[in-house]
Amino acid sequence: MTTLHFASPWLLLLLAAPLLLALLPLVARSRQQPATLQYSDIRLTAQLGPSLRQRGRFILPVLRFLGLALLIIALARPQAGSAREIITGEGIDIAIVLDISGSMAALDFEPNRLGAAKRVISDFIQQRKYDRIGLVIFASEAFSQVPPTLDYKVLERVLEDTQVSWDIGLDSGTAIGLGLANGANMLRDSQADNRVIVLLTDGANNSGQVDPLTAAQIAQALDIKVYTIGAARPGPAALPFPDGRVEYRDSEIDEETLRKIADITGGLYFRAEDGEGLQQIYNTINKLERSQVEVRTFTRYRELAVWFILPAALLLTLEILLRRTLFRTIP
Repeated sequence: MTTLHFASPWLLLLLAAPLLLALLPLVARSRQQPATLQYSDIRLTAQLGPSLRQRGRFILPVLRFLGLALLIIALARPQAGSAREIITGEGIDIAIVLDISGSMAALDFEPNRLGAAKRVISDFIQQRKYDRIGLVIFASEAFSQVPPTLDYKVLERVLEDTQVSWDIGLDSGTAIGLGLANGANMLRDSQADNRVIVLLTDGANNSGQVDPLTAAQIAQALDIKVYTIGAARPGPAALPFPDGRVEYRDSEIDEETLRKIADITGGLYFRAEDGEGLQQIYNTINKLERSQVEVRTFTRYRELAVWFILPAALLLTLEILLRRTLFRTIP
């Protein structure tokens, strides 16, 4: 990143000097006494206008004042700096594991469970800077959408396009174990000191070939910490179907299993009952898992004064030449 900087900015106050020099002739002329000498009849010259040479004389003070202004700016030592960051330490590798089963379309969150989760996860991503983050989605099957990356724009674009299972032709099951196993596999080869999975679901495991607790043990063996989040409000919630039907269904979160997953891996279990609660949970995780990164910024400046001195010298030289040639006055 390039920045502009003046080494002696206080010298810029001298820019008022050329302005004062420009105003002095006007003040002197206003105080000048009228002529007392009598002239002969000049009516014959009344029709004569000023010559081109007379009209162009205003160029001389303009050249002089511009030249002086450029010299003053040069004296203030304008500099262009290129900042460079040196990062020491290491970020955290994070896998976001997100439930997209049909029940995530329930309307107890605004606009629905999946929409609220996507919004909060996006905020979470924006608060990270040096961490690689990947995305896994699951319903009756699990898919690794984005491998751990620092390209958050790509990650957020894929997250924004994520839809509930029946909108993309998937069966509406909930394979928590399979989703967690995919997240662990995504982080398996990570060289980061800290590896974290944040798993969000609104149901119980009813699909897939992997038991959730078995997947938790795999994560533990790989030294991966898992934070689990159950996202649903107690009681029946409106669930709109693609054919236009709306049913009211009770929450089916298996809190016991989610809590065991967190305990096995050294993480924590959270329950979110609305969008605000979900935001607070991700804020808590964000504070708990901080990157051990030190950033030092170095800026190298280069002098720009020569780019003001050269045109200033040219303008002042031109002013002197014009004053002694084209606009010369005879005493």
